[in-house]
Amino acid sequence: MRALVQTAFGGPEAVSVQRVADPEPGPHDVVVQVGACALNRLDLLQRRGPGVLPGFSLPHIAGMDIAGRVAATGSAVTGLTAGDRVVVDPTVGCGSCPHCLAGERGHCARLRVIGGNMPGGYAEFVAVPADLAHPVPDHVDLDEAAALPTPWSTAWNATYAVGKVTAGDCVVIQGAAGSVSIAAVQLAKRAGARVVAVAGSDEKLAVAAGLGADLLLRNDAPIADAVRDYTGGRGADVVLDHVGAATWRHSLSCLRIGGRLVTFGNTSGDQVSLSLAEIYHRGLRLLGAGAYAPADFTAMLDAYFAGGMRTLRAAECGLEDLHESFGLERSRDLVGRVLVRP
Repeated sequence: MRALVQTAFGGPEAVSVQRVADPEPGPHDVVVQVGACALNRLDLLQRRGPGVLPGFSLPHIAGMDIAGRVAATGSAVTGLTAGDRVVVDPTVGCGSCPHCLAGERGHCARLRVIGGNMPGGYAEFVAVPADLAHPVPDHVDLDEAAALPTPWSTAWNATYAVGKVTAGDCVVIQGAAGSVSIAAVQLAKRAGARVVAVAGSDEKLAVAAGLGADLLLRNDAPIADAVRDYTGGRGADVVLDHVGAATWRHSLSCLRIGGRLVTFGNTSGDQVSLSLAEIYHRGLRLLGAGAYAPADFTAMLDAYFAGGMRTLRAAECGLEDLHESFGLERSRDLVGRVLVRP
């Protein structure tokens, strides 16, 4: 089969399209013929080097968010047959540690990630554990399904499992036109919340408005003042922040007494400062949403497949064109997913 193989660290020269052996399914695996695979920032970071995930090694085939058709099944697989349309949860736990047994596979010490530290979807075929291949209904195309796994599961975990967003909440979403935030805006609205979208340009805010956001704020505006005006002086119930250091102070300042700050990313920097007195006097709750659970993935798919929400796609490319798409992923102007068609 054809695959985009990384053999070194660096720029475009680190990867090339090669012919490699077709994957064979183990007893509990399926081989998926990849219809589409969405680009992730992790792909770019690990191409530059060093490897981010423990267990990463070269040569490597990246590509985490995969949708396609089952091409072959292992001898012990039931419930899936050749031709079935599926979308893949990329997280693979050991299955026997306390975290896996508790349904917290994302915290497994031996976590493997399809496309992260094991072969992924920038190839014509990929072998995955059968229990991670979820059926895609006929009314959802495979391109749409490939845009879901990582950002939508992350947003589901942050919005519902950790943030506990409910009807009537005022929810501030930082970086509101990023892939995770595109999901979070819609999930918060689904819960009946009022959404305050914060982004760096009017164009990005227009995207958030189209997804249902109620109040639009540029990130160079006095955000805390605007949120307090919007809430009658109370402040936000929840802030969802995957941006990190650049938005940290704004996120804390716009919370109400007892408000919840859910942090689940650090793209603008990792180190922040805070006042302990501010945290305990205002009764603020700082919550990390670091890894979604299998139940989050399944619940997210069920909700999305039920209708009423949508993905956004920025571009499409083949394996040979992926170098250009890596450049798109670096752009702060990117809105939506980049899809790779092997």
